[in-house]
Amino acid sequence: MRSFLLFTLSTISALALWAVLVFIGTTNGWTRKPLAPQGDAPAFAAAAAKAIDTSYNGNAAFALLVDGAIINEHFVSIGEPVDRDTLFQVGSLSKWIAAWGVMTLVDAGKLDLDEPVSSYLTRWQLPDSEFDNDGVTVRRLLSHTAGLTDGLGYAGFAPDGEIQSLEQSLTSAADASPGVDGRVQVGVEPGTVFQYSGGGYTLLQLLIEEVTGETFAAYMDHAVFQPLNMQRSTYVYVENDVSNVAKSYDVDGTQATRFRFTGLAPTALYTTVADMAIFIQAHLKDQSGAPSGRDVLTPDTIKLMQKPHASQMGLDIWGLGTILYAPNKDGGFVVGHDGNDEPAINSAVRFNPATGNGIIILETGNELMATKIAGDWVFWEAGTIDLLTFGMIAGDMIKLILIGAVVIILFALILGWRMIRRRRRAA
Repeated sequence: MRSFLLFTLSTISALALWAVLVFIGTTNGWTRKPLAPQGDAPAFAAAAAKAIDTSYNGNAAFALLVDGAIINEHFVSIGEPVDRDTLFQVGSLSKWIAAWGVMTLVDAGKLDLDEPVSSYLTRWQLPDSEFDNDGVTVRRLLSHTAGLTDGLGYAGFAPDGEIQSLEQSLTSAADASPGVDGRVQVGVEPGTVFQYSGGGYTLLQLLIEEVTGETFAAYMDHAVFQPLNMQRSTYVYVENDVSNVAKSYDVDGTQATRFRFTGLAPTALYTTVADMAIFIQAHLKDQSGAPSGRDVLTPDTIKLMQKPHASQMGLDIWGLGTILYAPNKDGGFVVGHDGNDEPAINSAVRFNPATGNGIIILETGNELMATKIAGDWVFWEAGTIDLLTFGMIAGDMIKLILIGAVVIILFALILGWRMIRRRRRAA
């Protein structure tokens, strides 16, 4: 009986060890090869350009930054040419910039990160729930830990159609992506778990309007874009007669609609490679060694946004409006944000505060090309698998764990059968 228990425990230990090794190996990229030799920025730029050329189905704008300066750019399009000043609709990348708008009000003393958001609102309030709505704070909305269960994702409205008001959208978004609830309400105890919420950023959009008395787009323009000299960036829908705007393409290369949105903060930003390079540079250290902020945010606020505020499976994954992609070996993280909208808009902007290195990819026509190449950059830059890449390869990791588990169990069964036969012969 004792030998049987030891044999069973050994098998369970082998299964656990295999799962841990595969998980560690996956997260550290043991079997992954970087696109280029680490530290060789021109080689990475060339490899990234090649990957773009073989994958794009619409258009793409790419820039690689070293020590805060653009060292390489690459632009492709199946239609009208794009360049560093072409406006792209960028999906959820909008949230990162919107978070700067929120934090300007925190710096000005007009918002408290830990005050219930309801105390600032008059036009709309969260519906009653079994949980305490006072737990929904600005900090938790920024970090997707406010307990909101809307699941949004916005699909948008036709360019020539009517759109919902902010209040209507918060109550029940008519343009909710398929399969999500679309009602902004507290369905989980605030502060307990990370749960991505586009509706939370629509609520922050309303918050900015309530506190400032301005439209969200107007406030972002004079509080963030103008001081940073982001000359073309806007949350206002860009009409077709505006020059140098990227066409939107589907995965088959057909031209697609550029939709309008009620939720501007979570998904409606238009920006350019040139403007996003400026935005990255505003995060980088000045001569004092602190993030400059370009007189928009204080250095301490920028640092706070890059500190962990949400985690999953014990891993720090989110700051305040900022994705924490991977540790950067300097006590911080490679940070930034991605965007992914229907039919095939994908954007990725990531940088390493420790080095000033970064990557910008804005594209349409491929659902995940920007995210994949940016993930390759994180591995090349920091030597580890980033958060979103891990999500894309998690299925392969699970398959490998299951295959190994089957092999271990079969081996254990065969070994156990032989042990039983030997004992019978001995008896």
